Amino acid sequence: MAVGYDYRLQAPGLHAGLPSQYLTIVVSLDDPVDMIAMPDPGQMPAALGALVGGIAAAPVSIRHDGTQIGIHLGVTPLGARALFGMPSGELAWQILPLDAVLGPAPELVDRLNSLDSWPERFAALDDVLTRAVRDVEAAAPAEVSFAFHRLVTSAGRIGVSSLASEIGWSRRHLADQFGKEFGLAPKLMARVLRFERATGMLRSTFRPPLAVVAAECGYADQAHMTREWVEFAGNSPTVWLAE
Repeated sequence: MAVGYDYRLQAPGLHAGLPSQYLTIVVSLDDPVDMIAMPDPGQMPAALGALVGGIAAAPVSIRHDGTQIGIHLGVTPLGARALFGMPSGELAWQILPLDAVLGPAPELVDRLNSLDSWPERFAALDDVLTRAVRDVEAAAPAEVSFAFHRLVTSAGRIGVSSLASEIGWSRRHLADQFGKEFGLAPKLMARVLRFERATGMLRSTFRPPLAVVAAECGYADQAHMTREWVEFAGNSPTVWLAE
């Protein structure tokens, strides 16, 4: 799903890009995205005008001057093979220049920056990416695709042992094959999915109490959710909501 964003007249500050089930394409229509802390601490900070971010279980810290304008697109992990020609696991925990993995990236950036309306920009995005999609020579194993869909549809609440039993694999074999395709083990992906659901509930207009969110998302209690939140967002749900 593509989203256009235009935030102006904010105070300068930091924005946290949170973990989710999607790879991320971002094309800035303003200054480059100034990332001062990456999901992988071993990756150097970078400022990029167009980027792709792989799936990760840690936030990226983005510094801004009060204005952020651009397009954000989520790419499904199973769609990464068709768009980038590689399994999403090869991009996990990384943030790279978009032209490193997408051939028509320069055309996309030029067209988006030359247009003035969101409908025109979305049409250009659709045109360029549709032409970039390639035939997949080697799809993900059916069992791995099934495991991913089960995790997503359960919002991370299915246990890895149950998942392995449904497929007919051992837990170790499932973890190995799943990790090769997605870059995260099934248990860690499940944690990301629970966190993603929790963020969605807390962003809703009628926000439930934190204890209710914790119970609905499969956490043992609110304290468990807070510990996960600190790991994935860099602070507690209470602090995140206040910001």
